[in-house]
Formats: sequence, C-alpha cells, structure tokens
Amino acid sequence: MRIGIVLLPQDRWAVAAPRWRRAEEYGFDHAWTYDHLAWQSLVDEPWLATVPLLAAAAGVTERIPLGTWVSHPNYRHPVPFAKDVMGLDDVTGGRFLLGVGAGGTGWDADVLGERLTTRERTDRFVEFVDLMDRLLTQPVTDWSGDHYTAVGARMHPGCLQQPRVPFVVAANGPRAMAVAARHGQGWATYGRVADDDGLSPAQAQEAWWARLAGVVERFEQVLAEAGRAPGSIDRYLNIDAAPVFSLASFDVLQEGVERARALGFTDVVVHWPRAEGVYAGREEVLEEAAARLDELRSAG
Repeated sequence: MRIGIVLLPQDRWAVAAPRWRRAEEYGFDHAWTYDHLAWQSLVDEPWLATVPLLAAAAGVTERIPLGTWVSHPNYRHPVPFAKDVMGLDDVTGGRFLLGVGAGGTGWDADVLGERLTTRERTDRFVEFVDLMDRLLTQPVTDWSGDHYTAVGARMHPGCLQQPRVPFVVAANGPRAMAVAARHGQGWATYGRVADDDGLSPAQAQEAWWARLAGVVERFEQVLAEAGRAPGSIDRYLNIDAAPVFSLASFDVLQEGVERARALGFTDVVVHWPRAEGVYAGREEVLEEAAARLDELRSAG
C-alpha cells in the first residue's frame, strides 16, 4: 500500500514551499494538488494556479512523484494543456502523474459560461482523454472531434516518461471507468456520495464503505469487459471523501487503510489538515501518520 497526500493550492509560496519539502521528507509516496480555479466551500478563499505550483514544488523536492488531483476539461483544452503536462514531466525529471477526471458541477464548471449535462460532460471527457493520449504519444497531431480540434499540434521533444506520463483516471460511472480501463495506469475514486442525513457519523462511515465496495465491483466488471487484467492498473482511493476525515486520528487512518487494502486498492490519498472547515484537523496527527508510514503500508 502506498500513501499519498494532497496539499490544497491556497497558500502563498513562502508558506507552501516548506510543506511540499516536508511531504517528501515525511516519506509520502506521492503528493498532489487540486486542479480547479476555485473549489466548493472554499470558493471565496485564496486559491492559486496549479501548473506553476507543481513546477515550483518540483524545485524543492527531488524524489516524490507530483500530480494533479485531478485535472479536467471544464476549463482546459487538450492542446495547450498537453504542453503543460509535457513541461511538468520535464521539470520534475519524470516524476509527474496526471490525475484526470470529467469535472463536476460548481463554480469552475460555469465560469466560462458553458453548462453541460452529465452525459455531455462525459462525452467531452472521453474525447479529452483520447486526444491527450494522442498528443502525448506522437510528435504531431491532427484531430477533428465533437468537442476539440487540433491542426498540426506539435509536441516536441515529448515526455521523459515513455510512452507518456502516467494517467490516473478518476471514474465512478461505467463510461468513465471504460476510459480508465483503456488509458489509465491508475484508477482513482472517491466512492459514491449519498444523502446520509439522519445517520450517526459511524453509520454514515459504514454506508460510505458499503457503497465503495459496489463501485469497486463495477470497476472489476469494466476491466473484465475491456480484457484488462485486474492487477494491471493501480487503484487510488481518496479516503477523505468518507464522512470522517482520515486524519481525525491515527486509528481512523489505520482502519481506513486496512479497509482500502481489503477492497484491492494499491494507494490511498489523504489531505494535509486545514485549520478549519473541510479537511480540518491537527498537524500532530499528520506527523504521527508520517512517523508510522511503514506500519500503515504493511497493515492488514
């Protein structure tokens, strides 16, 4: 089991830089940041750009893989974004991971004045990933699709990682899972969110894990239909989508890692604790988790 950590892009670099260094020093297996223009309850809080942040993080780390959790086509076009991805692969020395998803609803889904249905977003996502794969694996690309056009799009000198940077495809529904099965070196999920009003925190936690088991079962079916071996793709769980924050205590994290392993996940991703609001927690718990990463990796 590998343990990764998300650092939200909210702090000025003078504050953020030591945290990215600490993520590597702590021994986490990968480090990520969100790729949004703003996000949910934090829409009116500070929120900085993703690509320059990861480029800067590459300069203060040496070994830890760095990635987007996750990029999406709500405001990204594959041609210029593929250049960014190639650039991040270069400045990280081949440590970049592209987390990619369909994009949800919310502020940065509407900011460009385009509002799509779930089906339309999924259609666009399928084409987005197909074209990103094409752009990052060949020097010149021409493309004419329903959502994107590329005319002689050059991608020289190409990625350091071959045949391209790894894709970690976030997917909960069958069509997006098929994209993960076709293009993904990794599959990521946050489980399935539902209305758990009326349940205690413990009951809501159990309900989330039960729904997650169903998502895993569906992904296994999609892999089988695609003719892909179950062990040929890494499986990432956003464990902080559960009702109880993973770093509420070390015991909560340890139990979550054990349950994720039992469902076949190879990687779990936690969030650097915030002072308040979403992902609120104490850095002392993060420090304890970091000191006991080997125990977490081998638990269960």
